[in-house]
Amino acid sequence: QNCLPGTSNCQLGFVNFETHENHISHETEGLSYKHLVVRRGKPFKLTLLFRSQMWNPRNENLVLEVCLGNLSARIPVQFSKEKYNPDSWSAKIYPGGLHPESVEVHVCSPVLSSVALHRLLLHLETRQTRRSYSVGDFVLLCNPWLKDDPVYMPMDVQIQEYIRSDYGLLYMGTCGNIGRRPWSFGQYEPGVLEACLKLLEVSPQHFMDKDEDYMRRADPVYLSRVICAMVNRNDDMGILDGKWQGGYSGGVNPTEWSGSADILHQWVSSNCQAVRYGQCWVFAGVLCTVMRVLGIPCRVVTVFNAAHDGDANLTIEEFYSTTGEKLNLSKDSIWNFHVWVECWMTRGDLGAEFDGWQVVDPTPQERSWAAVRERRYDARYDAPFIYASVDADVVRGDPALCVCVCVCVCEYSFPPHFLSYCREATRSQYDALQFNVQFVLILSAESQQSSELAVSLSVDGLPSAGENISLCVTVTNQSSRPRLLTEHLNAQLKAFNSHPERSFWKTHKEVRVRPGEVLTLHHSIPPAEYEAFLAGDDIVNVAVVIKDEKTKERVLAAQEFNISSPQISVEIEGGDSIQMKKEYTARVSFINPFTKVLSGAVLTVKGSGLLQGRHQESVLECEKLVKTVTIAASSAGTKLLMATFSHSSSAGVVSRSFHKVYVTAA
Repeated sequence: QNCLPGTSNCQLGFVNFETHENHISHETEGLSYKHLVVRRGKPFKLTLLFRSQMWNPRNENLVLEVCLGNLSARIPVQFSKEKYNPDSWSAKIYPGGLHPESVEVHVCSPVLSSVALHRLLLHLETRQTRRSYSVGDFVLLCNPWLKDDPVYMPMDVQIQEYIRSDYGLLYMGTCGNIGRRPWSFGQYEPGVLEACLKLLEVSPQHFMDKDEDYMRRADPVYLSRVICAMVNRNDDMGILDGKWQGGYSGGVNPTEWSGSADILHQWVSSNCQAVRYGQCWVFAGVLCTVMRVLGIPCRVVTVFNAAHDGDANLTIEEFYSTTGEKLNLSKDSIWNFHVWVECWMTRGDLGAEFDGWQVVDPTPQERSWAAVRERRYDARYDAPFIYASVDADVVRGDPALCVCVCVCVCEYSFPPHFLSYCREATRSQYDALQFNVQFVLILSAESQQSSELAVSLSVDGLPSAGENISLCVTVTNQSSRPRLLTEHLNAQLKAFNSHPERSFWKTHKEVRVRPGEVLTLHHSIPPAEYEAFLAGDDIVNVAVVIKDEKTKERVLAAQEFNISSPQISVEIEGGDSIQMKKEYTARVSFINPFTKVLSGAVLTVKGSGLLQGRHQESVLECEKLVKTVTIAASSAGTKLLMATFSHSSSAGVVSRSFHKVYVTAA
């Protein structure tokens, strides 16, 4: 190593960071090929080799110095059998570790050390002189294996899932037909760790006060807030721009992303320019990657039927035309699904009862979390918005129709004490808002009691691409007179965040119903009617309006569902268990389930740790498309081989598939 300016007679010849051994010991194998990566609160080993003469501890003191920005800590190297002090840096030489040419030093950081790239210096000191050397850099991460670390997880199987696993499944679709999408977190991809450290270095907190930022990085709560804000582009040099409406020219359709590494690499290579585009699952996938890299246990969570109360009145307004078409007239929406992450940590700032999984949502929405984070549950803007996310009422109607329907929203990721705080804040501070909600419910209850016409709408089975969509409308005449009714049925594509798009199918007809009769009306939408509009996993809103031609009474029923993707088949030569660094053949095939020939068909195969780059196969027309690829695993563990299928007539990916591959050491 080079001697620092102003010094002479350099005696240190070489420093061995013992990277391989340290990485195994610290569970950091594969995270970086550039730096030593270790976990806080656990010793790591250095070997010092002297060249001109051996180091004499009687004449010279050996002192290490760890530097982080303008902060530094001196670490006298000692001969000692005592335990490491968890609150301070320490360095020790154990008896028998001293050799004529080299010295083996064990360095241990405090349990609450800052997550960052640290610089290491070495000083040889006497009473009159000091010779100093720049030894190199090392990365320090959180330590979920260490009991005293705030991110400690007691069960190794959980650590394997929430720290070490580099792939996962993101759950999407609707609560009646939950779909799965593979996501490669890619924390072992080259350059990903460095990108995560770069993210911390360009945060507003770092620009405002570097030393303050470095000191606060010991706290996983602080790290989570900084990283959460930096994953989206709003008001900083964050990673992703979000886009939910319109086209995606100048960027990538969010549905086409399948992993975090490509996004992080693009962000770094563009000098921290925003990557376009992301939606909730993309934001969540990238955030989960960064957290796992930094050593904070993290998982991706999906909540279904998540309300977005844009005007904070505790109701979600939806508007329909008299023929059942959903209109884009409301600021409110119910997202069919919303994806965020949860991070595991203790909460010394709140109390032990708050320890465990913490909701961290990187998707830019309303500015609603700040007051909740500060425990200001009386804040007018925040309490109604968050409360509405889990317990709002839905008002559906048109100018002549007002029907109130209560929607059950998953409360999985919100602890009960949080909901009770929100409810108490709402009841005590916003009596007017609560009165409005009760008023709507009373009107709805009266209309339901007085109505003599009941209508329901259901979808038979789980619709799959290439199959008929079967609908069932049930009309009950609860009056003592016959009725002449007009049925209007409408099906339209919609975004998962509730924005209605174009209608692709509709029908209407007159029907007669006898007094007390329960009339069942069956409808079928053949593939030829929807395959030009729908791709795999697309969501459909279907609504029926039944009108009494004599009284002009109208009753609305609505239902949402998603189309299951056609299957892509993946087969591995010799089975799904393979050995590292040996080549195997994978056969990927897609059979066209639609009634028409697909033009411009593209079958794409990817696999982090199995394939280098992306493999594509294109044909102009196909009934069946088959591709073979050669895979060779670079590391042990469970890997994902992912395949997607698209064609020129579809705006996005038609089908996705994944296949688990189990890799063992050769």
